[in-house]
Amino acid sequence: MSKNRDKYEFGDANLYDIRNRNELRVIKAIEEYLQDNQFLGFNAKDIQDIYALALNNLPARYTQVGTIVLRDPVKDYEVSEAVERSALQVQKVPKH
Repeated sequence: MSKNRDKYEFGDANLYDIRNRNELRVIKAIEEYLQDNQFLGFNAKDIQDIYALALNNLPARYTQVGTIVLRDPVKDYEVSEAVERSALQVQKVPKH
């Protein structure tokens, strides 16, 4: 097992694969936002900031591998709005 994965072990429990369901949704929303706003010229650090801000502004939805999700309380438009707000904030106050 990799050193990084070892950090997520507690006794017999491996916590490495527990993820926030919104992570991939935010990545998809960022891709869509950047396709529509290519002229903004965000760099890699800006995109990381947008990603982190958007996730922090959405309720966390952690799941385990193999978990069945019956409904998702966070709507797609809410994810898109969180990405847009985050992008505007990064544009106003870049961290570089």
